[in-house]
Parts: sequence; C-alpha cells; structure tokens
Amino acid sequence: MQVAMEREQFERRTVFSILFSISLVHMLNDTSQSVIPAIFPILKESMHLSYMQLGMVTFALNITSSLLQPVVGLYADNRPSPYLPSLGMVSTLLGMLGLAFAPNFWFVLPSVILIGFGSAAFHPEGSRIANLAAGNRRGLAQSIYQVGGNFGQSLAPVLTALVFVPLGQFGAIWFTTVAALAAIVLLYVASWYREQLRQVRLIVRKPFSGAEETEEKEGKKEHRRQKKTAGFALGLLVLLVFIRSWYSTAISNFYAFYLIEEFKIRIDAAQVYIFLFLFAGVAGTFFGGPLADRFGKRNLLLFSMVGSFPFALLLPYVNAFWAYPVLALLGFILLSSFSVSVVYAQDLFPGKVGTISGLIVGLAFGMGAIGAVALGSLADLIGVKNMIFLAGFLPVLGLFTFFLPSDEKLAKESSF
Repeated sequence: MQVAMEREQFERRTVFSILFSISLVHMLNDTSQSVIPAIFPILKESMHLSYMQLGMVTFALNITSSLLQPVVGLYADNRPSPYLPSLGMVSTLLGMLGLAFAPNFWFVLPSVILIGFGSAAFHPEGSRIANLAAGNRRGLAQSIYQVGGNFGQSLAPVLTALVFVPLGQFGAIWFTTVAALAAIVLLYVASWYREQLRQVRLIVRKPFSGAEETEEKEGKKEHRRQKKTAGFALGLLVLLVFIRSWYSTAISNFYAFYLIEEFKIRIDAAQVYIFLFLFAGVAGTFFGGPLADRFGKRNLLLFSMVGSFPFALLLPYVNAFWAYPVLALLGFILLSSFSVSVVYAQDLFPGKVGTISGLIVGLAFGMGAIGAVALGSLADLIGVKNMIFLAGFLPVLGLFTFFLPSDEKLAKESSF
C-alpha cells in the first residue's frame, strides 16, 4: 500500500517547465523536418525533379524515422537514455549541412536520412519525458508536447516563402543553428530526466507486501486475457493513423502545386494555404486533448476522421478564396486526434510508453512516406487535381473507429 501511495504521489506532480521545454524541442525538431517539404518547390525547379522523386525524398526521411522509432522506443522502455535525443539533434545538424550543399537528387537522399535518424532518436524519449512530467494530467501533457511538433511542421510553407524563395537551397544552412539549439535545451532536460529515473528506481525497488503481490499476480493474469482485444484495437488505430497521414501528406506536400497549376498562384502565396491547414492542425492538436477528456477519446477519434470527410470532398471544387476556410476547418478537425491517438495507444499497453509512442508516431511518419510516393506517382499519372479529389475519400474510412473499445472498457482493461 505504501509503495502504491508513493507511486501515486510521484505521478501527481506536473512539471510544466519540462513539458514546455520538451515541447520547444519538439517544435525545433519538427521545424527541421519541415525544411524538406518546404524546399520541394526549389528542388523541383533547380534539379528538375518529378513528383515521384519528391515523394521518394519524403519516403527517405519518413521511413527512416518510422522504422527506427519503435526500435528506439523499445530500447528506451528497457534502458532509458537521457542523452540520446541530444545525439539525435547532432545527426539532424549534419543532415542540414548535407542538404544545403547537395549537388543532386542522390546527395539529397542521404542528407534527409540523417535528419530521419535525428527524429527517430528524439520522439520516443520525448514522449517518455512528457509522460514522466505529466503527473495526473496525461492528456494535457501529451497535447503540450505534440503541439510543439505540429507547430514546427506547420512552419514548412512559411520557410518556403521567407527562406527558400529568396535564398534557395543554401537557406538550409540556417537550420543547423535550430538543431544546435535543440541539442542544448535537451541537455537541460536530460539532467532532470536522469534524476527522475533515479527516483522512480528507488520507489520501484521497495518491497511489496503479500497483499500487493497477490494483487499484482491477479492483474497480470487479467491483462493477459485482454491482450487480444488490445492487439485488435491497436490494429484499428494503426489504420486510422494510416488514413490521417496519407490525407495530410496529400495536402501538405502536393496541394501547393494544385494551387499553382489551377489558379496560377505564386509559390510563396500558395504556401500560405498550406500554413493555414497545418496551423489549424496545431490548434486542433491542442484542443483535441481537452475535448477527448470531455467527450471521450474514441468519440474524438471518430469525429476527427468522419467530420473532416465533407470538407475533404469539397476542397477540389472551391475557388482560391473559399479554400482558406475549408482548409482551416479541415486541418483543425483532422489533426485534433493526433495527441489523442497516442494517449489511447498508451492506455492499450500500459508501461510501454516509449514503444507505443514510437510505434504510433513512427507510423504517422512512415505511412506519410509511403503515401507521398504513392500519391506523387498518382499525381504524375492523372494530374494533381484528380489526385487531391481521390484522396478526399480517405477520411470516410474512419468509420472503422466504431469498432474500437469504448473509453469505459479501455479504462477497465488498463487498470490491470
């Protein structure tokens, strides 16, 4: 009983200074990643790349992060590494150097792979740190953490307009300072993280009473009976991540080209639309956590997918003016489930924060990578406008959310 009380007391502490610090680093990390789609219009023109080649660049970045994040998460769950995220930022810095000086397509690929390595090293431990600093406010903590990343991603069109249009490819050199700043902040976070790990070990090592041991055994037995249900639910959640990532990739990577072709909009002006979509997604991510607390995680996941479907269908038919509000609503609704899906997955497998966070967030990047290649190839084949139209049917697959366990059932299973 004493051990349980000490654990509960430890979990109640919410450390906002660490949450905001790790959110800042998440923003800096994802800002570095957002350089890749931001530089697409420049690379397409200077290196004469096809849409498929641009999709391959996204694939190289995202599949590296996707494959490594669950591996890093599994390692971190068994052996937490406070300084691993800082090393990841060094990899990102080297990738930015390579991107700034890349002479051709085949030099761009290894550069973005280095940036992918950096992201993979950061995200699982970042989720663990956010969870450790959350106390009993896990939904809020995950929203704070994820908002930083989504805001960083939303900067891609701004970077195109303010950095890469005037400076060209060499503008990537400035983002070495972003990676360096992130590494410095992570050194502060790592010091706190190391101390918290020490305290957790002291609590966990205290002996259990006989009653607690019996309760622990019964809980493990019940948890084994629920494994199949959790596995099925995780598979459905992966499908939702897949759908959301593919559609988000269609907009963030290719909608600017649609605007340029359809309405003859300049590159920098077209990026404003993408920024609006992504920035509305930042707001959706932040409010998604509190809304899920009020209305339920499964309900929020369902609303996120099905609620975005009408706007996704409408988007190819609106003019340049009405595209603004449609994109804003679409981004807010679609990305409101981003942090919620991570918390839901963590509740499915308690005690596997790093592994599950790496899997879900890694899949978001990985599915986006596969989608970038597939959608880019489809755009080459049938035109970018028709591709945007067909992609608009993806969110309706979110109806499968009905088959996820309810929040009440999830809470009952997570207690074992």
